[in-house]
Amino acid sequence: MEISDDIRIAKDVVQALLKAKKTIRMYPENNPIYKKTIEDTFSKFSDLFIYRDAFPLKIKQNDLLFDSEQVYHNSEKEDNLALFFFKDGLRELTFKRGLLPAELEEFLKIIALDFDREAVDDDIVTLLWEKDFQNIRYVADDAFLMEDEDYEAEAVKEIRGKAPETDEVLKAYASAFEGEDVADISIVNLTDKDLQLLVKEMEKDLEDKTGKIYDILFEMLFQAESLPEYEDIYHLLKEVFSYCIQRRDLRLVVQVLKKTRETAESPSLSEAARRQMNGLLSMINSPESVKSAGAIFDSEANVEETVLAEYLEFLDRTAIPPFMTLLGEMEGIHGRKIIINILIYLGKMDLQTIAKGLQDHRWYVVRNIIYILRHIGDKKAVEYLLNTARHTDERVRKEAIRALGELKSPLGLQTLRDCLNDSELSIRKSAVRALGSIASETAKRIILEKISGNDFRDRDFDEKKDFYEVLAHWNDSETTDFMVRTLKKKALFKRAKIDEGRACAAYCLGLMGSKDSLPYLYKLHGTKNRLLREYVGAAIKRIEHGR
Repeated sequence: MEISDDIRIAKDVVQALLKAKKTIRMYPENNPIYKKTIEDTFSKFSDLFIYRDAFPLKIKQNDLLFDSEQVYHNSEKEDNLALFFFKDGLRELTFKRGLLPAELEEFLKIIALDFDREAVDDDIVTLLWEKDFQNIRYVADDAFLMEDEDYEAEAVKEIRGKAPETDEVLKAYASAFEGEDVADISIVNLTDKDLQLLVKEMEKDLEDKTGKIYDILFEMLFQAESLPEYEDIYHLLKEVFSYCIQRRDLRLVVQVLKKTRETAESPSLSEAARRQMNGLLSMINSPESVKSAGAIFDSEANVEETVLAEYLEFLDRTAIPPFMTLLGEMEGIHGRKIIINILIYLGKMDLQTIAKGLQDHRWYVVRNIIYILRHIGDKKAVEYLLNTARHTDERVRKEAIRALGELKSPLGLQTLRDCLNDSELSIRKSAVRALGSIASETAKRIILEKISGNDFRDRDFDEKKDFYEVLAHWNDSETTDFMVRTLKKKALFKRAKIDEGRACAAYCLGLMGSKDSLPYLYKLHGTKNRLLREYVGAAIKRIEHGR
């Protein structure tokens, strides 16, 4: 198969996704058009999987790339499939051979949601995580996982300098030529661009002078001979240092910090002067300095990663409380992302102080603190997280459950067991997936116990399927035996519900690739129940083809 054909089919798949995204919103699931859309889209994938084991899509703001080739481009904001994925943090989507029609349908339901107009609490990444598709994988920018709160506002624009007015410039020209016999002088008004360049030059000049002043003061410090001289110079250095922070120029702040540290480490410096230099360095952790740093992060200016990394080196655990205060005050998504990353870095030094943020009355702050604890990755955080799984806000509970699953501590098992009975469906689904992430024998027992309960049979089919899907992660003889016993179940009453359970068991056996279960699946291949027949057929096909 030539590369050009490969790309052509890939483009067909993307166009099918775009068409399905629009179409399935308009029709109910039992409508023929809805069903045909699913079938047509699945057919496009099947064509590609004849030659490919996987279909990876790299996601840019306005482009989708397949094998580094552009297969979709849209520079508009409306109906832009690439932007739809990109704005929620998705950076890559991969569809694997073995993709089931049911999986594709669930995926299409997610992307068909109108997140701008409908009351949807979650973003695309969270919904994909909850589904935990076996044959659809994604790569996301984690910072976006917490950015669905409605408290976000546009970043505050900070004016870093004031340019001279055009009239003032003209007056200066007039004054300069006053008294001279000059004729036919054509004065050209300065444009906005000219004024901006002038401001930048002024700022650059100011920065250069600040550095020179700091160098002079350090040289004076080395020449000082008495304590009063040390103290006078120290206070001057402190004033200059405060000025640098207030100017909201992180690069200049880092330069000053590095110079101060270099001076403090000099062997020729007296002990008294060294203590003063260390006092200067500690100023960067003060609430005032942190607040000024927050203004930098919350502005539209991009902070260079190298400068930010150098800035982090000078912070210590005393900066945690002011940064946590700042977390609840940040207005822009970019600034909040930086603050969260700083707290992840600092939180490894003092987990207990970070955990105090879980008592905040604002749900979005609590959710962000849980996110920080999850990414710190210390299992000691579990004891702080247990109560947050019972938080009044569903979004907080969901983030806490995810953290408990990823931290994999046995301390979280009982809490996750309780969450399986939560009144919210999304919480129950999150809890079972968290148990699957822990993947211990105890976690398996909890799920088996829940599935075996009398009340589980009456739950919705999709929820039951999620439980069975998670059980497939263990893929052992005990799980296989349980599924086979479920397949063999018969009942005179509530037969439809029993058949739903049997369909789920077939689905699980297919995911596990259990060849030992084939004889039992063959017996049900011709069953009259449509749902059971579909899932049994799909399981047989999956096991026989080893997919």
